[in-house]
Amino acid sequence: MPILRSAASRRSVRALGVATAAVALAVGAAGNALACNIGEFSADATCDGAKGVITVTDVDAGGVNAVVTVFRQSDGGEEKVGEQEVKGSREGTTITFTEDWKPSTEYRIHVKAAPYVDEDIKPNLVTPATACGGGEEEESPTPTPTPSESSSTPAEEESETPVPSPSTPAASESESTVPAEDTASNAPSPAAGDSNLAETGANSNTGVIAGVAAALVVVGGGAVFFGMRRRGAKSES
Repeated sequence: MPILRSAASRRSVRALGVATAAVALAVGAAGNALACNIGEFSADATCDGAKGVITVTDVDAGGVNAVVTVFRQSDGGEEKVGEQEVKGSREGTTITFTEDWKPSTEYRIHVKAAPYVDEDIKPNLVTPATACGGGEEEESPTPTPTPSESSSTPAEEESETPVPSPSTPAASESESTVPAEDTASNAPSPAAGDSNLAETGANSNTGVIAGVAAALVVVGGGAVFFGMRRRGAKSES
């Protein structure tokens, strides 16, 4: 009887050990399934109105705290944009970095969730080719004028400048010669000038002499009148 009991107890111990191992494996598998990993993080470049932002989403159902750091890549190296802490969830937890990104810019996003994750999101984030608001990073080149436009410009400039007509010099010559002929024909000769002055008396003193003579006549008449009155007064006395 004691031998049978010992055999039965050994069997029960073995069964218990197998069950315990199975539970441990199940718990370990569940723990690995719930462990945080880099595949649960994603990044995107979006717009908040006319400003650009970078968002990082964590879908870690275990809710492990992680630190996300964003770096802007450039030819001279990289520049840190910002760093935030995120706690994942089954529905997804999103954090936003205010970054007015430019088109076709590359960003490196690093995630650290000890002891599970300490690496970058692959591949690096590259922003869209169009900026927020529909604008482009580079201005479009100035269109070159077509041959028709360039050829029409000199013609328009020439049309605006008045071109003197061929008849202008001839007209000026005729106008310059006409006054000379008129001057020569209208200039009075010395004889003609003398005859005109003689006929009109414009160059004589006839009017002045006639006026003086009339004044003398009046003065003489007055003197005679007063003289006669004095003589009559003397004769009466």
